[in-house]
Amino acid sequence: MKAFVFPGQGSQYCGMGRDIYENFPVARTMMEKANELLGYSITDIMFSDNEEELRQTKYTQPAIFLHSIVVAALLGGKDITMTAGHSLGEYTALCFAGSIGFDDALRIVAKRGDLMQNAGRQNPGTMAAIIGMPDNALETLLAEAGLAGIIQAANFNSPGQVVLSGDIAAVKKAVELAPSKGARMAKELVVSGAFHSPLMKPAEQELSAALDLIDIQPAAIPVCMNAIARPVTSASEIRKNLILQLTSSVLWAQSIEVMVQSGISEFVEIGPQKVLQGLIKRIDKTVTIRGFDTAADIQPLI
Repeated sequence: MKAFVFPGQGSQYCGMGRDIYENFPVARTMMEKANELLGYSITDIMFSDNEEELRQTKYTQPAIFLHSIVVAALLGGKDITMTAGHSLGEYTALCFAGSIGFDDALRIVAKRGDLMQNAGRQNPGTMAAIIGMPDNALETLLAEAGLAGIIQAANFNSPGQVVLSGDIAAVKKAVELAPSKGARMAKELVVSGAFHSPLMKPAEQELSAALDLIDIQPAAIPVCMNAIARPVTSASEIRKNLILQLTSSVLWAQSIEVMVQSGISEFVEIGPQKVLQGLIKRIDKTVTIRGFDTAADIQPLI
C-alpha cells in the first residue's frame, strides 16, 4: 500500500514551483487562484531569489502548502490509501484527503503562519536539532535544561534525531549539555519562534476561532496525525488535533512506524525538497521511498 507524505516548514527554497507553474496549465490556474485568495502574490515570493522574505513564517507556510497541493493535484491519488504531513504538511494532507477544501486550507495555513510568527514575537523562543543522542538521555537533558526555562521535544523526526523548542536560555543550555549526553551534534536552528511548544499558546485561541469558521469534512482516506501518531478520519477529531498540534510534539517517527504497521510499504513525498524521504529512510529501511518536487519529476507521469 502507498501513502503520500507532505513536508513542513524548512523545505522551502527560492524559485520553488516556478517550473511547475510554467509547464502545467492546471498548476498555473491553482497558483493564480491562491494569489487572489491571499490578496498578495505568493508566487512572486516563491519564484524570487529573496530568501529572507520566503523564510518569514507567514509566507513560508502558504508557499509550501501551495507547492505541495499543486503537485498532488497534478499526480492524482487513486491508489493512495493513507496520508500524513509534517507539522504544516498536515494541512496539505487533510486537503488532499478531502477533509478541507483548497480555499479554506490555503486561508487557514496563511492564518496559522501569521499567528505563529506573531506568537514568536510575543514569546521569543528558539529551536535546536539534537542528532545522535540515545533516546534514553532525552528526559535527563530536558530536565536539566528546563531549569533555565520552558523546553520540550518539538519534533521526533527519526531515531536519534529530535528537535527541541522553548525559551532561548533553555534551548541554548540544552545545546551546551547535549554532547555530554552522547549527542553527535547539537545545533540551534534559524527560526522565528519556538514552534510546537507552550510558547505558541498565544496563537491557540485565534487558530481555534479560525478553524471554527471553516468546513471540515470526514477525511476520505485516513490521515495519520502529528499530535497522536494515529490515523484519523473523523472531522471532530481532525479539528481537535489541529489545535493540539500547535503546542504539542510532532510525533513523526512514531507516525511512520504506525503507518508501516498498518500496511504502508511505499511512501511518496509530495512537495519541495527531500527532507521527509531522508527521515523515513532512517525510520524504516524496508520501505520504498520516492518524491515529486519539480516539473521534471512530474512530466513522465502525465
